[in-house]
Amino acid sequence: MNQRARLSLLVVQIFIFSLLFGLMGRLFYLQVAAGPKYRDAALSIQSRDVVTPATRGLIVDSSGVPLALNRVGVAITVDRTKLDRQSDKGVAVLRSLSTLLKIEYRDIYQRTRLCGELAKGERAGCWTGSRFQPIPLTKEADPELALRIVERPDQYPGVSATPVSIRNYPGNAGANAAHLLGYIGPLTEEDLSGANGRSYFRSESIGKAGLEIQYDEYLRGSPGIKTVIVDRKEAVTSTTQNSKPVGGNHLVTSIDVRVQAAAETALADAVRRARSMGYPSDGAAAVVMDVRNGQIIALASHPTYDPNAFERGLTVAEAKNLYSEKAGVPALSRALQGLFAPASTFKAVSAVAAANAGYDLNASYDCPSQVEVGTRAFQNFESKAQGRISMKKAIAVSCDTIWYRIAFDEWLRDGGLKPKSNANDHFFSAAKGFQVGVKTGIDLPSESSGRLADREWRKSWYEQNKDFYCNYKERASKSQQTAFLVQLAYENCLDGDKIRAGDAVNFSIGQGDTVISPLKLAQMYAAIANGGTILKPTIAKAIVKTDGTVIKEFKPEKLGVIPATKETIKFLHGSLREVVISGTGAGAFNSFPIPISGKTGTAQVFGRNPNGSAKADTSWFASYGPTNKPRFAVVMMVSQGGFGASVSGVGTRKIYETLFGVEGSKVSSAKILFPSGIPPVGLPKISPATKVKGAK
Repeated sequence: MNQRARLSLLVVQIFIFSLLFGLMGRLFYLQVAAGPKYRDAALSIQSRDVVTPATRGLIVDSSGVPLALNRVGVAITVDRTKLDRQSDKGVAVLRSLSTLLKIEYRDIYQRTRLCGELAKGERAGCWTGSRFQPIPLTKEADPELALRIVERPDQYPGVSATPVSIRNYPGNAGANAAHLLGYIGPLTEEDLSGANGRSYFRSESIGKAGLEIQYDEYLRGSPGIKTVIVDRKEAVTSTTQNSKPVGGNHLVTSIDVRVQAAAETALADAVRRARSMGYPSDGAAAVVMDVRNGQIIALASHPTYDPNAFERGLTVAEAKNLYSEKAGVPALSRALQGLFAPASTFKAVSAVAAANAGYDLNASYDCPSQVEVGTRAFQNFESKAQGRISMKKAIAVSCDTIWYRIAFDEWLRDGGLKPKSNANDHFFSAAKGFQVGVKTGIDLPSESSGRLADREWRKSWYEQNKDFYCNYKERASKSQQTAFLVQLAYENCLDGDKIRAGDAVNFSIGQGDTVISPLKLAQMYAAIANGGTILKPTIAKAIVKTDGTVIKEFKPEKLGVIPATKETIKFLHGSLREVVISGTGAGAFNSFPIPISGKTGTAQVFGRNPNGSAKADTSWFASYGPTNKPRFAVVMMVSQGGFGASVSGVGTRKIYETLFGVEGSKVSSAKILFPSGIPPVGLPKISPATKVKGAK
């Protein structure tokens, strides 16, 4: 054998030994080094987890009355993996169930479809979970029907019946509280992905809105897990784990179910009253806040929905109705998500701005019927002239023209269309001091921040809309090309990045581009009532274990102080009381035995309704009481409801009647909710059977 042949043989031998060495190394890694990992993987293929969801904790009001609890029901579920193997994909089975359960077939079909299987506009009521978990058709089946289904597996393949815990919102004292409480629902693929930092099992339900989602980690508890080993025929051979479920903790809130019910009733009455006057009145909201600590006593929105519908299973019609503009978008919580121009309720902020600018709040000023600002005449409310009146009287009768002049003068001093680098911007600064445009921080999801239309906002707005207004005739629809809108577009293109004189005067009376939520206004008036402290609104008071142990208590949180001196706050107290004594709020609170202070507001709204009619004014009433020792701030807003005094003012009075036990013009000692003057401070004993005391 020559040298070259030997070298080739040596290379082949080395290559073969290298392969053998690599193979032995890989076998060693798989069998020894990574053995435990692959044993676990093999075991998991043979194991099945049986999950028993934990009983969800209760949500109770400040006296222990349940707002959300649990009850036992019978669920009829379908297994999509079995239905899909049917020749007709389970259509016959579902139609039979439709007849038996008396549920429309289209609703049953929709509930059993994965959301990803349907087009975007057709997903109302779809199944957000997986096809590999039981899909409930109803959780409140008649036990006899459930038994009939279970006894006929050949007729109902893939259909089961099982007892389940049903989340229930009992509506004690007539309180719906849907926007406050929220609801629970099945897990989505996003939930299961761990995107929110939590791990779940597919058969669990979690909070989807309101307090249910805000405090889900406390309320949900820990599910019981039973892990069984099965053979290839799915027969159980052994059990490796069996942990029992641990019930969730209870949430004690600051809500009083009686005040909540009164607020909801007052809203419904206010909407009916507005409609009887010819206004569309498409929605309303009310907030009751403790001015001493920021706790929310009631928070209501109208129209509302039934939170129990999500447990029953939404029909297609119910799901669409939640977001229907014709129905008033019941899913929208107007109290913390609705944004509206605050109108004359904002004059409390303007009073602070005027005082900080050096105006004497104890002096008298002219209140003409109109004021010329540039080439435009700005009218007083109903074009009435009030003569020369005190600033206190001006707030009481809601004179606008005084504020037009002050705001216009300050705009000129700050440089007008060419603002000084050191412009005082007293009105914008006062609004910032009240934290307008900033979320209140309430412990509820999806709060809107509102909008403070100052110089920074104006520049940002211009950058986003300049192209549209500068090409308005090409971009706008024909219906938008009225003489007024074309001229407005021209002005916005020319100097839309600047605060103009009209913007300044509108800002001073709560009109224009500044918008706030009813919750924000309640926070602002609570700060005025308590002497200047801005408090974070809170609903949770404590998290309590099932044995009564307190896990966590929530303390009041101070967010800042309003930019007003003691003298200015004292002036506001006197002026807001005068509104109710002899001003625009006097009619609504005529002969009311408890002194109340407040401010009416009637905000003009630009735009049209879906039917083509012009939008009506927003009705406001912001208040606090009792005047001398304030305890509660109460704010009501009725969208497209007309005048503040005759609609929201009357509605606010009804809430105060419940708070203070007022009947007509007298206080009924038997009906006073808080005899000591303040809501409960301690924590209640929690029981699903706790009854409502003093409920009508």
